[in-house]
Amino acid sequence: MDSGTRHSLISEIDHRLTSIRPTIPDDVTLIAISKKQSSEAIRAAYALGLRHFGESRIQEAILKQEQLEDLSDITWHFIGHLQSNKAAKALERFHWIHSVHSLKLAKRLNQLLGQAREAGQMSPVPKLCLQVKMVPDKNKSGWDITDLANDLPTLANLSHLDIDGLMTIPPLGQSDAAILEIFTQAQTLATKIQAQAFPNISMRQLSMGMSGDYPLAIQAGATMVRIGRTIFGDRSP
Repeated sequence: MDSGTRHSLISEIDHRLTSIRPTIPDDVTLIAISKKQSSEAIRAAYALGLRHFGESRIQEAILKQEQLEDLSDITWHFIGHLQSNKAAKALERFHWIHSVHSLKLAKRLNQLLGQAREAGQMSPVPKLCLQVKMVPDKNKSGWDITDLANDLPTLANLSHLDIDGLMTIPPLGQSDAAILEIFTQAQTLATKIQAQAFPNISMRQLSMGMSGDYPLAIQAGATMVRIGRTIFGDRSP
C-alpha cells in the first residue's frame, strides 16, 4: 500500500473514531473487530491508538498476526464460534477467547492447557469469557442460564482455565428496550455468579455490545464492547 492510500485509510478510520471515542468511558475496553478487514486497516487503527483487535476465524487471524508481528503490544481477542479442533491454535494465538460456549469446549481447553504445562510449555494462559444466551436463540451458541448454573461447579474445577467473565449477544430483531433488558440481565447474572465465589471463576468482565447496540451495553455495565463496522466501514467481500 502506497503512502497516499495509507494516509487516506488512517483519515477515514480517524473520522469514525472521533464520533465513537466520546461515547465509551475510560474503564470500558474498545475491541476493534477486524475480521474480514485487511492488515493495513489494522495498522491504520493501531496508528490511531487502538490496541485491542477481534477476529473470528483462526486461519485469517494467524495470517494477519504474522503480517503484524512488529506491533508487539496488540491484544488479540477471539470472538467467533470455536470448534474443538481449533482450540489449540486459539490458545496459542489469542490473549482472550470470548466465545467459550459449552462445558465440552471448556474441558478441551483445560485439557490442552494441562498438557502444555506438563510439557513445560508455560506460555500465558488466555482469559476466557463464558458465552451465555439470556433468552432463547437457536442461531447462537452458548449456555442458557439454567445449564450454566448447573455447570458452574464443574467449570470451577477446571483449574487450568482463567475464566474472567461473561459474553452475550442479543438475538436479531430486538427493540432497544429488549436489548437493554438482556444486557441488564447479563450484568445481574454476573453479579450472582461472583457472589458464589467459585474457585477459578471471576466475573470481572462483561463482553457485550456491538456497533448497533454498544451504548445500551455500556448503560447496562459492559466492560468490553466489540465494534467493527462503525470503526472500519463495510467489510471486504
